Amino acid sequence: MMKELLESIARALVDFPDEVFVNEIQNEKSIILELKVAKDDMGKVIGKQGRIAKAIRTVVKAAAVKDNRRVVVDIIQ
Repeated sequence: MMKELLESIARALVDFPDEVFVNEIQNEKSIILELKVAKDDMGKVIGKQGRIAKAIRTVVKAAAVKDNRRVVVDIIQ
């Protein structure tokens, strides 16, 4: 569920939605989501001073609270 949420948010922000990939790594109590976008879209996902990236992380973490899990969103190149 968290993976799909992150994918849909990222696809709405970028110019190349077909190049959005999310890798999900699960542990007992945490989930690591690695977001990969096209090189030209990196700025759109991060935003000025990281504001968009912070907003994305906040939304995904809020959605994970009801599952009582910790979510980490990594934006990788």
